[in-house]
Formats: sequence, structure tokens, C-alpha cells
Amino acid sequence: MRKVKAYHFLKDDMCGGYGNEPAWKEGEERSVKGKLVMCAHGYHASPSFYDALNYAKGNMACIVELSGEIIKDTDKYVATKRKLIKVVNAEKILRAWSCDCAERALKKAGVKDGHGWNAIKVARLYNEGKATKDELDAAWGAAWDVARHAARAAAWDAARATAWDARNAARDAALAAALDTAWGGALAEIKWQKRHLKKLLKPLFEEYNPKS
Repeated sequence: MRKVKAYHFLKDDMCGGYGNEPAWKEGEERSVKGKLVMCAHGYHASPSFYDALNYAKGNMACIVELSGEIIKDTDKYVATKRKLIKVVNAEKILRAWSCDCAERALKKAGVKDGHGWNAIKVARLYNEGKATKDELDAAWGAAWDVARHAARAAAWDAARATAWDARNAARDAALAAALDTAWGGALAEIKWQKRHLKKLLKPLFEEYNPKS
């Protein structure tokens, strides 16, 4: 039987993003019956954690094994069976990664205003337990007020996103950093983001030698 190692994010309560299934447990395998339909029916996962972020509904990073019938799209799979191999809470990693992406976006855009940089600073402090949720929200609000009038809105979006939900921040900051370059530069930026996310996540999954 064909088996594929893949990557997925569960919600923080270990439930899937859609439907009413119970929480997952490590080592558990589930299967579905009927015709597979991408984004509609079957168990989904992606070739990399970077790709999986596009569909993430939570911070629980998972290595999974797909088997049975498997259909592959550009950045995702759908399969009749999915086994949860390993899961970790990656919220802090995703926030740190988004801060790194946002800093690159601000530097590339030449943004010097303190509100954007402060949002990143507070997000890092929050990761270390040195800032409160209220302070994080205030930093987001200040960066958002300026972002609405910024000429280089993508870079500002990256900065304010770091003070928002870590998962969405990572995705938004990464996209903003890529968009604030010429197309060739954007491709290089995306490659950097992928490598950097892999580097940050790898220690959490060292024994599984992830390829994403």
C-alpha cells in the first residue's frame, strides 16, 4: 500500500478545521468512505508545513501519514486514510517566524516608522512571556492605524500581523514580505521563508527528519 508522509495543522483543541470530528490523538488513524473530493471529502495534508499554513485553522503542527487512495494537488493531498504520527504546539515558532518575515518586509520597503517595528518587538516579548495580550492588542491597533495610510501597505500588513494570531501572522507576514519585492525577488523571498520555517520547526521533529 502506498504511504505518503505529509504535514498538517490541527486546531489548538486537536480537532480538525471542519466538521464535527472528535479531537485527534498521536498514533491514531482515521479513514473515510466514498469518492475523494479535494477540499470537500477526505483527509487532507500538504507536502510541507509552509504549504499547510495556507489551510491551517490552528497552531498544532502535525506530521501525518496518508494511505489508501491518495490524490495530489499543487500544495495539498487528499486521502482516504490519515494517521497522526507526531504533533507539537507551534504557536511560538510561527510567531517568531512571522516576526522574522515582517522585519525583512519592513527593511525591504524602507519603513522606519516605529509603530510597525514596535508591533514586532511586542510580539517577540509576548512569545517570551514578557508582554500581555492587552499590550499585544495595543501594538496591533497602533500598527493598523498607520497601515491604512501606508504607501507600502504589504510591509505594514506584515508588521501588524505579528501582533495578531500567530498562525495568521505567519502567513500574512510571509506573503507581505514576498509581495514587497519584484517577481524574481518574491520567488527568492518565498524560498527563504520555506527554508527558515523548516529550520525553526526541525528541532521539534528531529527524530522524524522532516523534509519541509
